[in-house]
Amino acid sequence: MLKSHTPETVAAPFSEYHHGMEAPAGARLLLVSGQIGVRPDGTLPDTIEEQCEVAWQNVFRVLASAGMGPEDLLRINQYFVRPEDVEPVRKMRVKMTGDLRTGSTLLRVAGLASPDWLIEIEAAAAKA
Repeated sequence: MLKSHTPETVAAPFSEYHHGMEAPAGARLLLVSGQIGVRPDGTLPDTIEEQCEVAWQNVFRVLASAGMGPEDLLRINQYFVRPEDVEPVRKMRVKMTGDLRTGSTLLRVAGLASPDWLIEIEAAAAKA
């Protein structure tokens, strides 16, 4: 079972995450490469909300291929390009993960590998 760490000696998280996550001894570790909002058929939605949802679905599909689920996530890193998308990105994370809190980094970047991509999500998961 994963253990969260959000000590009172550090400022409270600014969103829905823990400051640290710990995997049990002997756990399998899965590092999920950055997933973008491209559907399995190769199409790319237009909106940040749709691209976020597809990127999260892609993360979950990679987890499932390793016999893992969202509950096994240790941390996520989200990279987005437009300043106006910070709130939609945060809201979509909550929609897709519910009450799940992981370690998290949210970064606005100058651009991703394609100018059409609005979001990229990478993750780390562990399961005993």
